[in-house]
Amino acid sequence: FTLPATPDQRLSLSELRGKPVVLVFYPADWSPVCGDELAVFNEALPLLKPTQAQLLGISVDSAWCHQAFREARKLHFDLLADYEPKGAVSRLYGAYNAEAGCSQRALFVIDAQGRIAWSYLSPMAVNPGVDGVLDALDRL
Repeated sequence: FTLPATPDQRLSLSELRGKPVVLVFYPADWSPVCGDELAVFNEALPLLKPTQAQLLGISVDSAWCHQAFREARKLHFDLLADYEPKGAVSRLYGAYNAEAGCSQRALFVIDAQGRIAWSYLSPMAVNPGVDGVLDALDRL
């Protein structure tokens, strides 16, 4: 997939081939649980560094919304806009909630060859934390 990372730059998953990728699908930038979840991942970046994993957040919010949220929360990883067509990438990963019109809270670890090595679908109101991701990266 290719999605906007900023209002004028796009990122393709294929560009990251050769190292692990962590996809964090989440419902909305400014929701309390999402803010907490992304803050936990932000704090865990030093734990991800030895694995060389690239962390990416994905929601149906626009690149402009992501930019403001990322700056406000001082996040140090890209947030990708699955904005138009709305939720297309979330749907591909089975992480779209059509009733709510947003991504579900889902985590994916993709190995260096581009295969899904681990995934977890969390209840919308629950911050799943990073432990499952860290364990999956250790197993790669």
